[in-house]
Amino acid sequence: MDRLDNTVRPYAWGSTTAIPALLGVEPTGEPQAELWMGAHPGAPSLVDRGTGVAAGTDGLSPLTDVIAADPDRELGPESHAAFGPRLPFLLKLLAADAPLSLQVHPDLAQAAAGFADEEARGVPLDAAHRTYKDDQHKPELICALTPFEGLCGFREPDRTAALMDALGVDGLKPYADLLRASPPGAALREVFTAILTADAERQAESVHATGRAAAELAGSGGEFAAACAAYARLADSYPGDRGVLAALLLNHVRLAPGEALYLAAGVPHAYLTGLGVEIMANSDNVLRCGLTPKHVDVPELLRIVEFTGGEPSVLRPEAGPDGEERYATPAREFRLSRRQLAPGGAPASLPGGRPQILLATAGTVRLNSGDGAELVLEAGRSAYVAAGAGPVSATGDGTLFRATVGI
Repeated sequence: MDRLDNTVRPYAWGSTTAIPALLGVEPTGEPQAELWMGAHPGAPSLVDRGTGVAAGTDGLSPLTDVIAADPDRELGPESHAAFGPRLPFLLKLLAADAPLSLQVHPDLAQAAAGFADEEARGVPLDAAHRTYKDDQHKPELICALTPFEGLCGFREPDRTAALMDALGVDGLKPYADLLRASPPGAALREVFTAILTADAERQAESVHATGRAAAELAGSGGEFAAACAAYARLADSYPGDRGVLAALLLNHVRLAPGEALYLAAGVPHAYLTGLGVEIMANSDNVLRCGLTPKHVDVPELLRIVEFTGGEPSVLRPEAGPDGEERYATPAREFRLSRRQLAPGGAPASLPGGRPQILLATAGTVRLNSGDGAELVLEAGRSAYVAAGAGPVSATGDGTLFRATVGI
């Protein structure tokens, strides 16, 4: 077992207090948006392996180097064969205090083709206008630790047309008519494309009017009140951004602690507020179309979006006979589960044979390995367990999330 030393990413949308409060440390006054746990080249976790792996001046080694030195032991033969000599998942704490970008992720074939194209054209990996950072897809799951709010997937077109009617903004009337005039998939494609390709300056007044109307509708109650409160905040956060109009097409979702959303390739989404545990395939491929100062690639995003309407499925953990609560997804790269540990309870057994990251999100968790090693995790702290390390048992009084491969 290795205690992880993790990197905080200070993105502007991050909360200044949520992650420090979980960790029990003083806030720095700067946004702390994400705490990364894993072996992504952009911010790998550090571990203390002594002299076995080349270490920096502080004696800690990047987990990427540890895995590269002995991938069969660290990952297990099955994961190594399926995904190569890399940890296939990335675990995060995500703390949003402002809206994230409106975005989608590519599937595996799209990511491979897009990455190869930009490589062939000589676009530097660190270029601000680069779209594909690697050749991997990025299915992901967000599990709420606090009340969590986001936008996820397209609402049924007739319901969005009703929302636009209720807002009463002249610039939205043509979109409402289009949503009613065509079959659902075609209607969503037509309206989403029209919004994102219209002249930005001409759209700005409709965005401002929509923000004002959404604030009024939020205060009056009714079916769309909660969604309109979110749209009004978007308009305040991104004045004149046509992504606000595009967001009107998406479902507004609120998660209670313990509930989760799974985001497959092509599903448009944006997280708004809250603290959660996020797990994803180990990729950094994000295509954005608005609500961000970062690179926006509307043509490529429109090429990969899935224009399917419907209510998003909220996942709740499924308890197994061993007491482990699992979040079921089709992802092969990852699986997320949690354990609720109580004082005096029987030790929870965490099988070996595959790489895993263990994250305590409440209380105190004590980990014991078969060789007698012990590690204590307070809230917000995490550990990496190599596939070859064997099973681990967990006791204590708290909540433990377990991330491992999904195969």
